[in-house]
Amino acid sequence: THGSLLVAMADDEPKKEEVAAEGAEAAEAAEGGDDNELAKEEETGGEWAPLVQLEEVKVKTGEDEEDVVFKMRAKLFRFDKALNQWKERGTGDVKFLQHKTTQKIRLLMRREKTLKICANHVLNTAMTLRENAGSDRSWVWLGNDYAEGVSSV
Repeated sequence: THGSLLVAMADDEPKKEEVAAEGAEAAEAAEGGDDNELAKEEETGGEWAPLVQLEEVKVKTGEDEEDVVFKMRAKLFRFDKALNQWKERGTGDVKFLQHKTTQKIRLLMRREKTLKICANHVLNTAMTLRENAGSDRSWVWLGNDYAEGVSSV
């Protein structure tokens, strides 16, 4: 059978018990046994307890003092001057958040699955937001990038 071929390939030499079991299966199939039958369940009796108990931790995102002004799903790119090309930074929700007391607005973007921050900066009047050349679905702005631990524009 096809299954025995895989076993033989996994172990270079099949054991005598495996060969005998394969012979018994072949005899059962010849007698009209159904290969598609469910195997009988065996009770192992094993009980598994967790090694460590983890408690739920309340995570403070820093967004508690802010209201969401705008939110949409987006893909963020940064321009690499040295290679003269766009590099993907992440995909997720980009939000404009307005602080309740200072009224300052910041752009915050977190990656989808990890929720790691890929963009976070305060918007100011010196920043200009413009359409990317050749696309009405992408926007370009200039800001400081601290992703590598050093400020770059």
